[in-house]
Parts: sequence; C-alpha cells; structure tokens
Amino acid sequence: MKPRDRFSINLRRARQKVKISQEELGFRCDLHRTEISLLERGGREPRLGTIIKLSSALDVTPEELCTGISWNVKSQRFQFKK
Repeated sequence: MKPRDRFSINLRRARQKVKISQEELGFRCDLHRTEISLLERGGREPRLGTIIKLSSALDVTPEELCTGISWNVKSQRFQFKK
C-alpha cells in the first residue's frame, strides 16, 4: 500500500459520509470531477493545497484525510493502520 492509497480510502469515506457526488465535491473545491476520481482511486497523490481544499469542503480536518498514514523513522518506510 502507498500513502495515496490510504488517502483515497479516507477521502471516499468522508465524501460518502456527507452524501455528495464527486462532481459536487469538485465544485466545492474548484477541482474537476476527474481529479476527485483520480484521488479516490489512488491514481494521484494530492498536493498540500488540495488536501486543504478537500478537508474544508468535507468539513473534516486534513489529519482525518491522512488517518492511518505514518512514517517509521527507523525503517524509513510508511506505515499504515486501519
């Protein structure tokens, strides 16, 4: 798993929780629907500004969109929690 894969799961859940479409989320964030789709499928890693836009539009914190992703200093690898 890659960080963007975990992010994609968190993003999709947050969007579905507020019951809006990818198109509506894109409108709220000034992003195209295809960008939202790519992010939700793990096809693209989000930039910091995009994370901020998404979290604001979904009324969650940026940390919530990154839940389960951490960096292990000793192994120099990402770790993922459910």
